[in-house]
Amino acid sequence: MSRLPLLLLLLLLFPAGCGGSSGSGGTTGLQITVWPQGKAGASVSYTLSCPQGTGTLPGARAACSKLRRIEASAFAPVPRGTACTEIYGGPQIARVSGRLAGKSISADFSRTDGCQIARWSRLAFLFPTGD
Repeated sequence: MSRLPLLLLLLLLFPAGCGGSSGSGGTTGLQITVWPQGKAGASVSYTLSCPQGTGTLPGARAACSKLRRIEASAFAPVPRGTACTEIYGGPQIARVSGRLAGKSISADFSRTDGCQIARWSRLAFLFPTGD
């Protein structure tokens, strides 16, 4: 799927004028897969359910608390045409899917440039890498 249709889908799911954080209503149930050494290495999968703060993600209760304060735009892809610094942050890759505050999400994360590193850093609490 190209980035433009995905961006349009995310804009429909998370309108800019919605006000408040993603945790303003609904339940959250996420499936998180992390490849600490990139796709060539083994993956580790986690689950997270909020508001209960349960699942296999380490620090699930704290993660739910943080998700309540995060805007849904943290899961949006970098807009096409955005200028990003050409720095490499590492091979780590992650995928998050499920429901965030009652809305379906599916997002991929990496550390391949400055924009991707910033996205990763905002949600790093969801991506334990065993470091």
